[in-house]
Amino acid sequence: MNRSLLKGVLANDSARTAIQSIFGFWLFYFLIVTLRAFALGFEELLPMAGRRAVVTIIGMTISWALYLALAPLEKAPLRRRALMMFLLCVPAAALFTTFNFYAFYVYEPLPSVAEDLAHKERSLAMLLAIIFEGTVTWFFFFAAWAAFHLALGYAADAAKAERRAAAFREEAQAAQLRALRYQINPHFLFNTLNSLSSLVLTNRNDEAERMILNLSTFFRASLTSDPTEDIPLADELDQQRLYLEVERARFGDRLEFDFDIAPEAERQRVPSLILQPLIENAVKYAVSPSNAPVCIRVKASLHDAMLHIVVEDDGAFAAPQAQVDGTGTGLNNVRDRLRARFGDAAAFKAGPWPGGGFRVDIAIPVKRPVPNA
Repeated sequence: MNRSLLKGVLANDSARTAIQSIFGFWLFYFLIVTLRAFALGFEELLPMAGRRAVVTIIGMTISWALYLALAPLEKAPLRRRALMMFLLCVPAAALFTTFNFYAFYVYEPLPSVAEDLAHKERSLAMLLAIIFEGTVTWFFFFAAWAAFHLALGYAADAAKAERRAAAFREEAQAAQLRALRYQINPHFLFNTLNSLSSLVLTNRNDEAERMILNLSTFFRASLTSDPTEDIPLADELDQQRLYLEVERARFGDRLEFDFDIAPEAERQRVPSLILQPLIENAVKYAVSPSNAPVCIRVKASLHDAMLHIVVEDDGAFAAPQAQVDGTGTGLNNVRDRLRARFGDAAAFKAGPWPGGGFRVDIAIPVKRPVPNA
C-alpha cells in the first residue's frame, strides 16, 4: 500500500475506529495476563512482561494488517465482510501463535520456561500441537475483535445513514416551506395588478402611486426573507398592514382593520407570512362580496407558553363549503406550514364565528423572543 493510500485510509472514520478497537483489545489482553501472573506469584514478572509487550505489539500489527486486508470490502454487504473477516482470523491466529511461541519458548527461554520444556519431548509433532492449540485459542480472540469491529462499523454506518436522512428531511422540509410560502404571492399579485389597472383607468393616480409603493415594500420584505426562518410577530404584522393598505386602495371604506396585540406577543417569533393567507381569505370571502364595511381583526397574546393569534372578520358572506369547513387552499397552506415547522406542538382551528364572520385561531409554542430595541 503506497503512502497516499495509507493516508487516505487513516483519514477515514473506519480506520480510526479500527485503531481504537485494536489498541483497546490488546491493551486489555496485556493488562489482564500481567495482573494474572502477578496474582499467581509467577517468577520473572518483569522479563515476561517485556516479552509480552513485544508480543502485544505484534498482535496489534497483525490485527491492523487484518483490517487493511478487508478495507477494500468496506462497502460490501455485512454478511460478506463478516465471513471474510472470520476466515482471515485463522491465518492471523496461526501467525500470532507462532510469534508468541518463538518469543517465550525459542528465543532465550526464561529459566522457568526452560525448566518446563526440559520435561517435554521436543519434536515436530509437539511443535505442531502447540501451534494448533494456540491457533484455536487465539482464533477466538481475533474473532472477538473482528465481531467488535464489525459492530462498531455497522453502528457508524447506521449513524451516518441517519444523519444523511435527517439532512434530507431537513432540506425537504425547507423546500416544502418555500413552496408553501411562494404559493401565496401569485394570487395576491394578480389581484393587485387588476386593482392598479382600475385605478389608472379612472385617473386615480395618487392612489395608484401609493398602492405601488406599498406593494413594492411588501414584496421586498416578503421575497428577501428566508421562509425557513422565523421573524418577530411585529415584523409580520407590519407586512400585513402593508398588504391591507394595498387592498384598502382597492376596496376603500368597505375594508377596515384593527390589530390588538399584547406587547409581549409582538416580540415572539412566527413563520414569515404565516398570517397573509388568512387575511387574504378574509378579504376575498368577507370584504369582496360585501357592500357594507367589514372589519378584519388580528389579536395576539401569550397564554401557557403558547402564542395565540386570532384572525377574524365580521362579514356576512356565503363562503364555499371548503372555506366553512376550514379546508380551503389558504387555510390548508397555513396548516401545512405549521405542521412542517412545529409538528404536533402547534394548534390550528378555523370556522364560522357565531353571530357572523369567520375566525381562525393559531397557537404556536413560545420561543426565545426578540429583545427590545
